[in-house]
Amino acid sequence: MKGVKVKSPLRDAIASLFPFALHTFYFSVVVNVLVLAPSAYMMEVYDRVVNSRSHITLLMLTLLVVGIYLLLEGLEWVRRQVMHRAGVALDRALRENVFSAIFTARLQNIPGAGAQALSDLKIIREFLPSSALLAVIDTPLALLVLILLFLMAPSLGWFAVAGALVQFAIGFFNERRIRGPLLAAHRSALGAQSYAGGVIRNAQVIESMGMLGHIHKRWVALQQEFLMQQAEASDHAGTNAAFSKLVQSLLSSLLLGMGCWLMLKGELHGSGMIVGSILGGRVLAPLVQIIGGWRQVEGALESYARLEGVLRELPMPQKGMPLPEPVGQLSVEGVIAGAPRSPVQIIKGVNFRVAPGGSLGIVGPSASGKTTLARLLVGIWPAMQGKVRLDGNDIYQWDKEELGRHIGYLPQNVELFEGTIAENVARFGEPDQEKVNAACRMVGLDSFIGQLSKGYDTQIGDDGSFLSGGERQRVALARAVYDMPKFVVLDEPNASLDEAGDAALIQAVMQLRKNGSTVIVITHRLNILGAIEHMLVLVDGQVQRFGTCKEVMEALQSPPASQQPPGPKPRG
Repeated sequence: MKGVKVKSPLRDAIASLFPFALHTFYFSVVVNVLVLAPSAYMMEVYDRVVNSRSHITLLMLTLLVVGIYLLLEGLEWVRRQVMHRAGVALDRALRENVFSAIFTARLQNIPGAGAQALSDLKIIREFLPSSALLAVIDTPLALLVLILLFLMAPSLGWFAVAGALVQFAIGFFNERRIRGPLLAAHRSALGAQSYAGGVIRNAQVIESMGMLGHIHKRWVALQQEFLMQQAEASDHAGTNAAFSKLVQSLLSSLLLGMGCWLMLKGELHGSGMIVGSILGGRVLAPLVQIIGGWRQVEGALESYARLEGVLRELPMPQKGMPLPEPVGQLSVEGVIAGAPRSPVQIIKGVNFRVAPGGSLGIVGPSASGKTTLARLLVGIWPAMQGKVRLDGNDIYQWDKEELGRHIGYLPQNVELFEGTIAENVARFGEPDQEKVNAACRMVGLDSFIGQLSKGYDTQIGDDGSFLSGGERQRVALARAVYDMPKFVVLDEPNASLDEAGDAALIQAVMQLRKNGSTVIVITHRLNILGAIEHMLVLVDGQVQRFGTCKEVMEALQSPPASQQPPGPKPRG
């Protein structure tokens, strides 16, 4: 039985660039003919001008070769422009897939995959108009030149083949020598970059506690390791490139000597030895360019392999059939789950239901799985077993672009985006000012916004850096309730709120319920439970109690039967 063939978007995108490569090849044919013009000019000057002593001939030959030089440079520019457009076409074909892959990688906690995929696409795009790739395109033309050498004299042809084999051997051993150091340098560079990113994100902690010196020392060590490995790869590549150029220069002179020897034997005419030397140099020129730019070739190949793996592993999600607008019927059916790509079970067989328009408060000790459950409820993480269903449909499989406007989600770690308050609240769609105003009033944010000179158009900075913790949480809460979604999940919504914020949150939950939204609130602070119907106690990933808030609170407050005081002894 044949395995299912997995579609490769990268391979398909590369295949679509064949017309660009073909056009470049046509230009390369002309370029490789014109590149012989200086040698032909030299021969004509010696054969015609020196013997005839004609100034007109010299002038015409000089004007001709200048024109050829200009045409040659123009065609080289055109070749690069064609391949540059190929790079733009590649980016256009893959950018949606790559963006989807890095987004999925972030959701599934795959470290480094996102930034690396963007970097790999950039490396491949920049490799297309490079001299190394143009030399690869020139290689078939070098074979045609080699055939001409064999037609002139088989000895010259075999000598050029020997030189080409030496160049190939240099390239082969060059690849073997620099692959290991390049891979190690790449890993070290990613580690240093990731460490530096973490340092920048935690700059306030580092500055306040005087940690900068130790942190800097550690980063320098990581950077030094990367530089040493890169220097090792560069040394190997530079040595091989120099040796390759030496072989090319030596072979050109030896071909001239061999041509002279063949001329003395009467097997070649006088100008043939010069032509043979020139053609022999053209045979090796592409190989020399490829070896000289081998680090770029190697980098492009490594990027191709990594990007191919990422796009295969994290393909574009397929759009399912359109589903009707949800009413908010939540059903959690025997769910066992953990973090993506981790075998550790965090949620262990959870079952419960919430009716449309119902409300549920989820409480429990730290590390009991509450945040994991929240991510399952909104379809961010998949379940190992069981299903989370909204209106009977698997919420993880539901097209999020279709479902998203009906979902409100406030994560435990508030995440805002650079832009205005209105843009963040409106989820970066076209802001409906009335709905933005209503959402901000619901969470008590309107009075704060009224004090700002630009109001809703105030820029909040990267990740809301210009806002306080409570203000950031209220903006994120307003985003969650924007346009009154049918299903709302709030994870620790009152963690950074003061008493006024708590009161506004309770009013927002009550207003959502009045509007018919299904509301799930995960909290450690029990005062919000006054606005909630039902309560679930989660301990070690399992449901310990579930029922109305009153029932669960009474059960938690009453001591177990084993700890109750004994009743009066019967009289005998």
